[in-house]
Amino acid sequence: MPVIDLINIKREKVGELELKPDIFGVEVKKHLLHEAVVMQLANRRRGTASTKTIADVSGSTAKPWRQKGTGRARAGHKRSPLWRGGGIVFGPKPRDYSYQIPKKVRQVAIRSALSLKIQQNKFLVLDKMIELAQPKTKEIVSLLSNLGSPKRALFLLLEIDKNFLLSARNIPGVKVAQARAVNVYDLLYYDTVIATRDAINKIEETFKP
Repeated sequence: MPVIDLINIKREKVGELELKPDIFGVEVKKHLLHEAVVMQLANRRRGTASTKTIADVSGSTAKPWRQKGTGRARAGHKRSPLWRGGGIVFGPKPRDYSYQIPKKVRQVAIRSALSLKIQQNKFLVLDKMIELAQPKTKEIVSLLSNLGSPKRALFLLLEIDKNFLLSARNIPGVKVAQARAVNVYDLLYYDTVIATRDAINKIEETFKP
């Protein structure tokens, strides 16, 4: 059973926390991590790129000159892709790139990503998060400094506190998310995951096999 240090906001060890092995101690399946990330990135695509085909561009469809005898290349109309102002061949049109992989595959991928962070010692568990009476980015910067100043940090909370969110969103490379909404891309993208004990309980409840 994986065991992780329980620390305070000054990174002082205050205890130990046993993690469920079927969530934080599973075999890392890289091919499922890849599938999940590709799906997430595809779902983020807006799909609004659009080009004009022969049917969309302006111009006469009359044959500009006779087929033979002029010494010029053959031409059927002015909308030809070979002509300036002509249509685009096989250009992109608005489309929906989104798709879904099976729910069980997503669950296994998330458990693999969580287990990978534990193996890499990139997962920190706080006994409790700092409480802010008002938004103050300086407090979050100080907290990150105490925790090793990770280049990219993902905070996982049971419920997102408005003041905490407003304080953290100004810091480049920092994201605040709810534990139940954690995803594979964020777990792999951010160097260090910082979660509260309550968030761990929620993760174990949400993603149990």
